[in-house]
This record gives sequence, structure tokens and C-alpha cells, in this order.
Amino acid sequence: MAAVATGVTSWAIHSYSAAAPPDSKAPSSADQNLQDADMLLQAGIAQQENHDLERADRTYRRVLELDPQNKFAWYNLGVMAHEADRVADARADYDKALKIDPAFESALFNEALLLEPSDPDQAGELLKRVIAGNPKAATAHLHLGRIWAQKKRDKDAADEFRRAVASDPTLRSEVPEEFR
Repeated sequence: MAAVATGVTSWAIHSYSAAAPPDSKAPSSADQNLQDADMLLQAGIAQQENHDLERADRTYRRVLELDPQNKFAWYNLGVMAHEADRVADARADYDKALKIDPAFESALFNEALLLEPSDPDQAGELLKRVIAGNPKAATAHLHLGRIWAQKKRDKDAADEFRRAVASDPTLRSEVPEEFR
């Protein structure tokens, strides 16, 4: 999951960088800070991928000093906290990313996974938001199906499992036997 999340983040970072307006002759201090933050963010991703989590944490926090609205830095801090089972920190970091971008699919999904065992209702709401933004989000359908199955909403669960497998047939083995 972390590799996928980091990969999605890397893609999103690349898209974010590519969408930046062309530089003028002399970038302003704010523009320079954003460019520096983007370069640091990419370094943090590399550090995270290489399991140098202490350096990645410091790098992401430096990014946030330069650009407090950097949803990718908040998200990656959340991923690292999530992997370390620091639930409160992970949730706080995902929430900060979602305050910046309420439709940030990766943060919505990861927070839903974090909440699924303890607060399935809230997790379900987050998964619905993921699906609203991306109807083919197969793993979101799968997890929402599990929540509905747990709540004995078998018809809703069957519908979600069907959507999950339609979007990604490899998930069939993840569907509970009674819903296959």
C-alpha cells in the first residue's frame, strides 16, 4: 500500500510541477520558495522510498516551512505515521492534506483505511468521496463492500464487490466467499 501511495504521490508531484507556469526572468521570493519546496519534496519522496524515514520526515517538514499548503508533504507525513502505527499523527496529517484539497483521493483513501477498524461509518463516508471522484476506484469499492457486509447490508455489499471486480478482476480473491 505504501509503495502505491508513494507512486501516486510521485505522479501527482510530477503533474503539479509540470503545471507550474513558466519562469519569468527573475522569480519572486514566493515563487523561489515553491520551487525549492518542490525540489525538497522530490528529495523527501526518494528518502522515503529508500526507507530513510528520519531524513524524509525532516525534509517534508522543511517543505512545509517553505510551503505550508503543500498537500503532498502533509500526505507523505501521514503515510509514514500510518506505517509506524501512529494513528493520531497519521489522521492529523491526512486531515491537513484534505483541508488543502478536500478531493485528494490518496489522502481520502488512506484515512478511510486508517478509520475502517475503529469507525467504519466515517471510513465509509470517506470511501464514498473517493468513489464520487473516481467511480472506477476498485479498492475503494472493495473496502466499502466490506463495511456494508459487516453492517449486514448484503445488497449494498454485493453491489460494491461487483463494482470492485468489474474495475479490477484481480480483486475477486479479496471478495468474501459468500459474495463471489
